[in-house]
Amino acid sequence: MHKIALFRLHLIVFLWGFTAILGKLIEANAQILVFYRMLFAAVCLFVYIRVFKKESIKISKKLFFQLAAIGVSMALHWWCFFYSIKVSNVSIALSCLSLSTLFASVLEPIIFKRKVDIVEVIMGMVIVACILLIFKTEFQYKVGIFYGILCAVFGTIFSVFNGKMFGKTSSGNIIFYEIFSGWFILMIIYLFSGQIFQMNEISYRDIALICLLASVFTAFPMLESVKLMKYISPFTLILTVNLEPVYGIILAFFIFGESEHMSSVFYIASGVMILAIIANGLIKTKRQKTLN
Repeated sequence: MHKIALFRLHLIVFLWGFTAILGKLIEANAQILVFYRMLFAAVCLFVYIRVFKKESIKISKKLFFQLAAIGVSMALHWWCFFYSIKVSNVSIALSCLSLSTLFASVLEPIIFKRKVDIVEVIMGMVIVACILLIFKTEFQYKVGIFYGILCAVFGTIFSVFNGKMFGKTSSGNIIFYEIFSGWFILMIIYLFSGQIFQMNEISYRDIALICLLASVFTAFPMLESVKLMKYISPFTLILTVNLEPVYGIILAFFIFGESEHMSSVFYIASGVMILAIIANGLIKTKRQKTLN
């Protein structure tokens, strides 16, 4: 069962890595892409919860507003991610995601009221140094790097606060309300800004790709990752999820060719970042075993 769970885990991480590929294949801009991704994903989750699982979606008003706030950070995370891809490329956007380790090392102790882990901070600083090196050598992608960093910030906020929500209602409800609320707030913003009229500026090809993105590459892996917690440790989950940039960068290199070819410095710096994340996980595991 453990081996099957690990296979399923690598499958969903591979699917997450492929979201960046779809983000580049979809011609619609980031605003339209995220709007429809969240809408279609919310519909898929609603059908799954109500039709297949036959669960109630009733939650308290307090919990709803908490999930809605987290949903906003999710929407901003996805918007920055796809915008980074649009103005640079897949490799830049994915490499910047590694900064989440540094941001989490600062935010988690504040939210969960624990001591700052010096190892996390050191690893985070290593990653910052690598990002600065990438910024220097790939300066033509400075806008993409900026939004990639913002993507990591909002992604960390989403992940940390989401960790405080589990157990307050079913996992399906949590994911559904976060995605639905993110979409609903985007719709309100677009209504007041007049951007809502731009939402029909999308091809049937893009709609098909976004439907695929929302179902197979969003709703399914999110639900699957929650189910896998029964069979694998949180450490294994987190460590494997950190392979998402690796899968995505490799896929982009072979699928898009020249537009994804980066300098040798970029690949060395990206490799160091991934190794730093893995080393951080291994140190935590060893420390936990010592305590037990």
